[in-house]
Amino acid sequence: MESLKLILGSGSPRRKELLSKIGLPFEVYPSSVIEPPFDEGDPIDYAIQLAALKASDISGKFPDAIVVGADTIVLLDDQVLGKPRDPDQARYMLQLLSARTHHVITGYSIQHKNLNIHHDTHVLTKVHFKVLSDAEISSYVNNGDPFDKAGAYGIQDYSSIFVDHLEGCFYNVMGFPISNFYSTLNRLLDENNLTIR
Repeated sequence: MESLKLILGSGSPRRKELLSKIGLPFEVYPSSVIEPPFDEGDPIDYAIQLAALKASDISGKFPDAIVVGADTIVLLDDQVLGKPRDPDQARYMLQLLSARTHHVITGYSIQHKNLNIHHDTHVLTKVHFKVLSDAEISSYVNNGDPFDKAGAYGIQDYSSIFVDHLEGCFYNVMGFPISNFYSTLNRLLDENNLTIR
């Protein structure tokens, strides 16, 4: 059985935190891929393609390692909500999400260049927000919390009070569907007679 290094190709502190939960040793090498904005097409394909680009970027530098890339988007109807560029856009996004259901989609890619392993998939979670008051939105935006988060919120912080229910994986909304990933990774390792060192 071949023993391999596991690399997370993301600088997200939330993904690092979640991957740490499953007890596997790993290293972090953030991808330098510049993410193109969503233009048209299938938003799920967009998230998966970005995840694959990130994994491929790092896999090219570490061809003997298992590399994981991921990307999370927020989808309201047919509109992709990315990371807000300023406070006004953050307020606008949160006002859009107020009292509505949106989808959080995380695409992730597991790759090993030299063994020709390339597995792409995604997980979707439905999230419903309660009615948000102007004061709640302003308080959250003024704290600076929305600016590195798709959809202008992070369910693990103060904005947890915005969510009145969800359907699917909570950790997917944080940015990494850890249970789904764990099952997928173990299957790929078993199929290829591999282990993580």
